[in-house]
Amino acid sequence: MSVSVDVSSKLKKLTILLIACVVLILLTVDNAVSGNAADLFNPAGLDPQQQRGAYLTRAGNCMGCHTARGGLPFAGGRRLVTSFGIFVTPNITPDKDTGIGNWSEADFWQALHEGRLPDGQLLYPAFPYTEYTKVTRQDAGAIFAYLQSLPAVSQRNPPHDIRFPYNFRPLLYIWRALYFKSGEYVPDPTRTEQWNRGAYLVQGLGHCNACHTDRSLLGGAENDLAGGQIMGMNWYAPSLTSHLEAGSRDWTIDEIVELLSIGISERAVASGPMAAIIRQSLQYLSEDDLRAMAVYLQSISDSKSDYAADTTPPVPISAYHELVKGERLYQIYCQECHGSFGEGVPGIYPPLARNRSVIMASPLNSIRSILEGGYPATTTKNPQPYGMPPFQQILQDEEIASLVSYIRNAWGNSASRVTVFDVERGRRVGTE
Repeated sequence: MSVSVDVSSKLKKLTILLIACVVLILLTVDNAVSGNAADLFNPAGLDPQQQRGAYLTRAGNCMGCHTARGGLPFAGGRRLVTSFGIFVTPNITPDKDTGIGNWSEADFWQALHEGRLPDGQLLYPAFPYTEYTKVTRQDAGAIFAYLQSLPAVSQRNPPHDIRFPYNFRPLLYIWRALYFKSGEYVPDPTRTEQWNRGAYLVQGLGHCNACHTDRSLLGGAENDLAGGQIMGMNWYAPSLTSHLEAGSRDWTIDEIVELLSIGISERAVASGPMAAIIRQSLQYLSEDDLRAMAVYLQSISDSKSDYAADTTPPVPISAYHELVKGERLYQIYCQECHGSFGEGVPGIYPPLARNRSVIMASPLNSIRSILEGGYPATTTKNPQPYGMPPFQQILQDEEIASLVSYIRNAWGNSASRVTVFDVERGRRVGTE
């Protein structure tokens, strides 16, 4: 009996290793594509305004949305699946027939600042003009100058596929009256220049609120940077103001900068969509801009002292069958990297004990990480990050529910248990 169990365990580990190799190959191909795209940001041949625009375009991660998987940079075609229908990102290369080659600088400014096309047609807020309206006219002009310097790509993308009644564009007037206020960022005279720079990047060009906020039934932002499920993506963007999620009041500025620029620190690891943002955008920001963002983010967060101590006793693992089952699964699939007590390995494998991303109210990111694997951002300072292979082809939904429930309640952790329905919902995919 022990021999068969040992063989079964070895086969499972071999399967995991093979899946990890396949994922590594795919990531290598993806990084190679990113490397080719990086040539577009080479300052050689660009005038000073275009060079500034290239930097700002990266800061806003325009290429991340306006590039389909495996497609040409900035040519659009990426599909965003939402509860309102499917939005398709447009071609923003200077092609005159299918891109923005016939736009003027004023047309581009109108799109960013007012959410309108050159002909006055209202844009859907899947394009985050609600945040880009805070970008200054000078910065918008630099971005436009850079985009016009790119190679023109003739690529006509399919139209949006939006469900009724949301495809009736005049309804956007009502939406805008409820949720949109145009206007450039206005510096706070009571704050430092560094703080205001950070606020400008976070609120405007970085459009952090486009993801890190809860949405109403009509898709409007309700609580700025307070966390919410990312529209069009089956991931949860944690609150940047709450210590219980991703608030950073108790972090040092250096720790925040390290996470934003490298994607991993001793206190946290960025994965999922945030890892992509760091890989494609944040790692290229200047040290001054990263520190400015860190100063601002630290200032808007609450701290541990704002909460009463949690006196709820931990759930006994033995009291629930699914937790006992989850513990066995953890020992087979997770313990080798994350440790017997969820302690992890600093700078390599994140700890699971007392990990805010593990025990926050939404278990979605933990479920997604187990399904898809956990991969920190590939950055110049961390070019070969350690990762976790995906388990969606190995573990059944019931097993994943038991495993995540165990992790959320072991080693002093305390959080709600996960159901099979939570896992089924976690398998849904929103972008292509």
